[in-house]
Amino acid sequence: MPAEAVYSHFALHAEAASHLSAGADEVGRGPLAGDVVAAAVILDPERPIAGLADSKALSERQRERCYELILSHTLACAVGRATAPEIDALNILQASLLAMQRAVMALQVQPQFVYVDGNRCPRWAYPSRAVVKGDSLVPAIAAASILAKVTRDREMIALDAAYPGYGFAQHKGYPTSQHVAALSALGPSPIHRRSFAPVARALRDGKLD
Repeated sequence: MPAEAVYSHFALHAEAASHLSAGADEVGRGPLAGDVVAAAVILDPERPIAGLADSKALSERQRERCYELILSHTLACAVGRATAPEIDALNILQASLLAMQRAVMALQVQPQFVYVDGNRCPRWAYPSRAVVKGDSLVPAIAAASILAKVTRDREMIALDAAYPGYGFAQHKGYPTSQHVAALSALGPSPIHRRSFAPVARALRDGKLD
């Protein structure tokens, strides 16, 4: 890790420990189907969770282990979401910010400060800071990324049974070749994001809405 990244990591960690702070992150901006899911986490300094990292850097088994510890070892955690129709109405960026806002507002313990992964924060009253690559710099954001990722993956596996043929259990709604081919053959399902180009194209090609 470069020296400046190490400095940033420890500076952010010290700042986060100085007040009751939450980390917020979202998953699911890229898929063609399903909700964008966000999570917010307030870590318990008395019960540290080993192995926290950006959810994308962990194996499924590691994420599942951390997920259970996040539920049992944190001061508070919550999930928020924006649905496919909300994504279509707002655009994916605004829907992602809305999902994070809902996650933070759902916390049973309200934070004094919120760290948000990315380069912008939702419009809210919380003192907050956006942290680029925050899921690798701020432990609470890393925990939020894991909570959101596991939650959304489990939901997409369940939706595979409700909408068979698309392969949601395998690709979780992302635009793989398998998914695009199924979309072309079957047309969009009720959980597809109609403002996304491959879905809009399937509609234009004569599939029923």
